Amino acid sequence: MIDEGQAPGADGESTEETSEEQQPKKKGSFWKELPILLGVAILVAIVVRTWVVQTYYIPSGSMENTLLINDRVLVNKLVYDFSEPERGEIIVFTAPESWRSVIEEDEFIKRVIAVGGDHIVADDEGNITVNGEPLEEESYLYTNPMTGEQDPSSQDPFDLVVPEGRLWVMGDHRSASGDSRERYVRTGGDVESSTIPVDAVIGKAFVLFWPVSDFTWFEIPKTYDDIPAPS
Repeated sequence: MIDEGQAPGADGESTEETSEEQQPKKKGSFWKELPILLGVAILVAIVVRTWVVQTYYIPSGSMENTLLINDRVLVNKLVYDFSEPERGEIIVFTAPESWRSVIEEDEFIKRVIAVGGDHIVADDEGNITVNGEPLEEESYLYTNPMTGEQDPSSQDPFDLVVPEGRLWVMGDHRSASGDSRERYVRTGGDVESSTIPVDAVIGKAFVLFWPVSDFTWFEIPKTYDDIPAPS
């Protein structure tokens, strides 16, 4: 009980004096804990970068106009531990050595067009069907800003079934992309060499965050909703 007229401090001591005595202890405690806090923060950052989310920059024009050179994207590296890549998703993967111009440059970013078991066909006019369903790709295929002309879905005809456990991937800038179509033509129709194993996928690109003015959440284009399961 506080006597009338007595300040609310112990044995007549003011709270101001008590606070002054405690303050150096708080400062000392903070500086002792700071290295631990920094260590924890660094550890969390390493864990997140290694297993959860990582930043990637775009080094080439193979995904224009969806992604431009020097754009930055975030890639979810955990999502495919619980699910399989889906048609229409933009993925980062470790490219086979035969795909690389420079051996050390081993991480590619492309769009999944077909998955294992899918029957994918490109006709002589450059149109693509997957399991008999035409793809309408006008919303994301590269358009030349000077001429207004848009790349066809494929520059070359092909007709194949994607092996189980593998993916057929293509860049949105079809005329400037080293991808499944390009490998198929170069190898004379070798389906295995023209596809990538699902195990090579690093993660799914889910947002373009730099430059900020182009910030975009990536969604699967609606044309892929109509593709039936392989028969």
